[in-house]
Amino acid sequence: MVRRDRLRRMREWWVQVGLLAVPLLAAYLHIPPPQLSPALHSWKSSDSMGVVGSPEIVVLLHGFPTSSYDWYKIWEGLTLRFHRVIALDFLGFGFSDKPRPHHYSIFEQASIVEALLRHLGLQNRRINLLSHDYGDIVAQELLYRYKQNRSGRLTIKSLCLSNGGIFPETHRPLLLQKLLKDGGMLSPILTRLMNFFVFSRGLTPVFGPYTRPSESELWDMWAGIRNNDGNLVIDSLLQYINQRKKFRRRWVGALASVSIPIHFIYGPLDPVNPYPEFLELYRKTLPRSTVSILDDHISHYPQLEDPMGFLNAYMGFINSF
Repeated sequence: MVRRDRLRRMREWWVQVGLLAVPLLAAYLHIPPPQLSPALHSWKSSDSMGVVGSPEIVVLLHGFPTSSYDWYKIWEGLTLRFHRVIALDFLGFGFSDKPRPHHYSIFEQASIVEALLRHLGLQNRRINLLSHDYGDIVAQELLYRYKQNRSGRLTIKSLCLSNGGIFPETHRPLLLQKLLKDGGMLSPILTRLMNFFVFSRGLTPVFGPYTRPSESELWDMWAGIRNNDGNLVIDSLLQYINQRKKFRRRWVGALASVSIPIHFIYGPLDPVNPYPEFLELYRKTLPRSTVSILDDHISHYPQLEDPMGFLNAYMGFINSF
């Protein structure tokens, strides 16, 4: 009798816990996105005009899962060298629309870059591309189209890549990326459960031990992701990893076969594109490309971790031809 009573009370306790958890979980899953910081507000409205008298244009292509805000530490330095500095948030990222369901693809992102430059009246100008991570793959597709001499495509003057998995065989995605990319029916649940704690713990390890972002910087990154419910499309965006494997010949071939100046800025502590495997394959595949290797403690986000070193490396490249 005592045992039966105890079991009944335990069942009642679990029911009460369950009833309490349901509204709490519902509230948790509908937490509004964080407020934009003054720095993010300023970035959203910043202009692309740079130095007067220069004909040069540079287009900045950001990485996953963040936004064009990744370039803010080198923005001023670029405006002192280029007439136009153009940074966009790819579809599904930052302040851009984040449709769902939607088939996000590198091809679509490349077409968006082309459409933006046509809209700005720059389709006939020679463009310098500066890219990072996900943006490297978009740059490779743009390079492929340029190589094919397709009508209406960009005329690319130079390309500078940085810490991107341009070779699928040396790319090491994070555990969370693997779970979201290949989670099937579980992926939408994981994206909805993602919060600032999960995001910050997942992103921080790809920074060097002495160059990790502050909590306010992480909140700015998270605010960009949460804008327009972007956390709910992360699993769809991550399909670029599968696209990169499928179209390796097309995209690596584009890098290897063009004659424009190509440079790579590399943070060697990067766990996603590890040293020395990545660099050895890069130099073997692209022997004509120049490379800048930053300090040993710089990792996957070199433009944020060592903005002066990154900017000096890029200016050295851009002034060399």
